[in-house]
Amino acid sequence: MNMVARIYRPAKTAMQSGKAKTEAWFLEYEPEVARKIEPLMGYTSSRDMKSQIRMSFESLEEAIAYAQKYGIAYRIEEPKEAKRRKVSYTDNFRFDRQQPWTH
Repeated sequence: MNMVARIYRPAKTAMQSGKAKTEAWFLEYEPEVARKIEPLMGYTSSRDMKSQIRMSFESLEEAIAYAQKYGIAYRIEEPKEAKRRKVSYTDNFRFDRQQPWTH
């Protein structure tokens, strides 16, 4: 059975202000078997060993080349770029503010 791999670049988390750990591309296999809850302890488990594989690459082209070399079916998820607003500290004190300034 040929599993599909997902090639993606992770987005910046809400707790990050910089771009650390967002430049690499990753190849992960999509789950083949649904996870199930073990009734006694409540752990979530799966028989799908490929779900534990996560490979990193410096570029999208390297990840695609790897998948093609080994015959791995893949799909690419383009990263969602954050919208950048130009915000200045002095804008908080402008006389023509749209919203009233509250404490």
